[in-house]
Amino acid sequence: MRAVVFDEFGAVPELRTVPDPGPSPDGAVITVEATGVCRSDWHAWQGHEPDVTLPHVPGHELAGRISALGSLVRGWNIGDRVTVPFVCACGTCPQCSAGNQHICAHQFQPGATHWGSFAEQVAVERAETNLVALPDELGSTAAATLGCRFATAFRAVLRRGGTQAGQWVAVHGCGGAGISAVMLAAAAGARVVAVDLSPDALDLATQLGAAAAIDGCETSDTAEAVREITGGGAHVSLDCVGQPTTCAASVSSLRPHGVHVQLGLMPPQQGVPPIPMHLVIARELSVVGTHGLQAHEYPEMLRTVAASGLELHRLLGRRIGLEGVPAELAAMNDPVPTRGGLTVVELDHR
Repeated sequence: MRAVVFDEFGAVPELRTVPDPGPSPDGAVITVEATGVCRSDWHAWQGHEPDVTLPHVPGHELAGRISALGSLVRGWNIGDRVTVPFVCACGTCPQCSAGNQHICAHQFQPGATHWGSFAEQVAVERAETNLVALPDELGSTAAATLGCRFATAFRAVLRRGGTQAGQWVAVHGCGGAGISAVMLAAAAGARVVAVDLSPDALDLATQLGAAAAIDGCETSDTAEAVREITGGGAHVSLDCVGQPTTCAASVSSLRPHGVHVQLGLMPPQQGVPPIPMHLVIARELSVVGTHGLQAHEYPEMLRTVAASGLELHRLLGRRIGLEGVPAELAAMNDPVPTRGGLTVVELDHR
């Protein structure tokens, strides 16, 4: 099969031919029809993920069809359309038994612990625990937006943040996870303040329901700007970037009893955030993390998308082939993106 491979962290990945994967006894092989290009893939390429071994194939937001099944797998058939959470679970540990598969003690992640979906095929273990059926009306390109950024935003906005209609929600960073959070918070009836450095990203956030937009290039204190717009601070604030400055600004954006949700990955290599703990104490703030979404929550997420009339295709930006992945990853070295929307790789198997 063709796959995008890198042999050194930070070195330019190459599109090359590698052996086809086979299924483990409890696993499946998925023929990839579409896969998103996410900042988590950039972190893996840069060596920020401790479980990546070289050579490596990144990619974790995927949609496709089952092309092979292990001998122990029941309930699935060749040809079924599926996706998987970016955090795959063992299904048997105490966290899995409690319904918390997204923080499984033995979790594995395509594109991090295993070769991922920047390839024509990808192998997934524990298929009965991790495969998610896709409805016929949801195309693979749109479905590829669900695996990481939209699903993470769904849990962050509605579960961890507890967003309610009428609240103010600040979204710091309107990349893939952030723009998904804007769409979900607006659909929940919240008033959204979008913060970003990219005019294109802010334009898209406004189109998707943001009530206000703050250009970080023109505002020296984004937290103060949020507090002014919201009349005292956001009820929920999300850091969707994962930089020390955006984390601190998100916490500082909150009104008393507000909730900060950390979506953006924060590898230690990028520095320790200066969280204003004096504000956490004085305002009785809540600071919570979020890490993906359980496979059993996907049906509820899909029902929310359908009931709210959310048009996932509006999140899409560029559509590329596998050969475009190296340049797309390299573009993420620039902290200020030049375009909005999610980039998706489309594969044609005809």
